[in-house]
Amino acid sequence: MRPVANPPNPWASSHVEWLGEAPRDGVQIFEEDAKSILSENDSPDLPFRWSLNPYRGCFHGCAYCYARPTHQYLGYGAGTDWERRLVVKRNASELLRAQLSRPGWNGELIAFSGVTDCYQPIEASYRLTRRCLEVCREFRQPVGIITKGALVERDVDVLADLARHGAASVFVSVPFADAADSRAIEPFVALPERRFAAMQALAAAGVPVGVSVSPLIPGLNDHQVPEILERARAAGARHAFHTLLRLPAEVEHVFAERLQAAFPLRADKVLSLLRSMHDGNLKDARFHHRMRGEGPRWDVVARLFLTVAKRLGLSPPEHPGPTPFRRPFQQGSLFGGG
Repeated sequence: MRPVANPPNPWASSHVEWLGEAPRDGVQIFEEDAKSILSENDSPDLPFRWSLNPYRGCFHGCAYCYARPTHQYLGYGAGTDWERRLVVKRNASELLRAQLSRPGWNGELIAFSGVTDCYQPIEASYRLTRRCLEVCREFRQPVGIITKGALVERDVDVLADLARHGAASVFVSVPFADAADSRAIEPFVALPERRFAAMQALAAAGVPVGVSVSPLIPGLNDHQVPEILERARAAGARHAFHTLLRLPAEVEHVFAERLQAAFPLRADKVLSLLRSMHDGNLKDARFHHRMRGEGPRWDVVARLFLTVAKRLGLSPPEHPGPTPFRRPFQQGSLFGGG
């Protein structure tokens, strides 16, 4: 899979082009000491207020990733830079411990992650997500994870401990049942079969598991919805949800290029169907509209998902119950120090 182009950063003062074919970028990893680790969400379309992102950028390289433009705030691009210039927040767990220790923190759910995948490959060596989860375990801090990374299976022990207190759930994102389709659009993610295996391991350990069939891409993966839901249910999933493909800012360019390269005979149809769901446009940025569609084709897809999910007993994500959060006992607090 060749890398996608790197669209010009609209916030940069200059842009240069290669004279001839550009060299393929290798992975560059930058470490930083972040000033904060929790991001507050004010979007009514998302079911959580707080998210934790231990990394910036994502090696998975999904062509449709809505978070790509966030890399531009660092002076990078939304294309190959997003996939190959990765930033590591090496003090993530220390910042999280400090946040959870504050008197004003009341144990609201924290989502891992909002604008990166907390289980992308570099997590195998940096272990920032695991260290943050270990902090959460000490505090019984509720967490909700959404990931495409099969590496989540590694942390089944910590997640199972949290789940025993009702403080953990995991949604595995599986937009494609077909491995070849998956590799074409999300080139460096574990194949669907491996993600279902991770889901099964989590469910077997008592961790509540769900599947996210997101994004739904009309004319590309919507016909695979029944198979994805059936395989997820067989792997132990209890819940399921979906969102429509979103193409904010430069993501439109990245996705269209990858789509044309991978599926040249279907690309125009896919984009045409997407426009039919957004009143002739490729996107609708309005709250309450940007993650779903409208029109006859969308109604068919949404009804298919709902019918199959209901037959399989897969319910929508549950709202968090009362928080089990509590601060760990500290002996020094009884004796005024140490």
